[in-house]
Amino acid sequence: MRVLILGGTGEARALAGRLHPDFDVVSSLAGRVPDPALPVGPVRIGGFGGADGLRKWLDDNAIAAVVDATHPFAATISANAANACGGLAVPHLVLSRPPWEVPAAVRVAGDTAAADMVAEKGYSRVFLTTGRSGTAAFADSDAWFLIRVVTQPDPQSLPERHELLLSRGPYELDGERKLMAANRIDVLVTKNSGGPLTRAKLDAAAELGVEIVMIERPPLPSGVATVGTVDEAVDWIRRLSRDSAVG
Repeated sequence: MRVLILGGTGEARALAGRLHPDFDVVSSLAGRVPDPALPVGPVRIGGFGGADGLRKWLDDNAIAAVVDATHPFAATISANAANACGGLAVPHLVLSRPPWEVPAAVRVAGDTAAADMVAEKGYSRVFLTTGRSGTAAFADSDAWFLIRVVTQPDPQSLPERHELLLSRGPYELDGERKLMAANRIDVLVTKNSGGPLTRAKLDAAAELGVEIVMIERPPLPSGVATVGTVDEAVDWIRRLSRDSAVG
């Protein structure tokens, strides 16, 4: 049974490791991050060319099931996967880590809404952790920004007053606390990515009294089976394999 894992996340790597060598697993990475951590087994890097390209690739490579374990904000590939799998009747599962529960956070719908909130509230020192594609919405802001990203953003997308911190998690609570205190941060702007690797920034902000503006996740494709853990995804694949053998 050949399984395609759409990933790049820690969950995707863990799933590939759990399924190998019992299943023929191919992992797909978007290729946007230099020197990514690679899962076990075959890996393809790069886009498919939209839903039509993915549909053709699935058909050409005799994929029996697809697990979408991409980042919770990778809405385009998730929509394309749902479209492609639906067209071929290929079983399709979304592995989406649970979102963070932060009752005190101000929740907004996107980068632009977050930038509007920063301006409306008059925040002056912002810790921005929304990724390199999220900086453009803040380019005209008068605030000062500590921008933490994995890869360098387009310089044209950066606000005038900023410090860039190229870094990759996981992060510890003590380090996050010291970073925010040293930079006199008054608001953390982040995406509701979920997971433990970057959770410490939220706990540090709460301890220091730093406000939190949280960008909510885009909706998942409708009608697609969804699980929240690697264990559940493994069980789904194994059940699918047993059912296919019986059939």
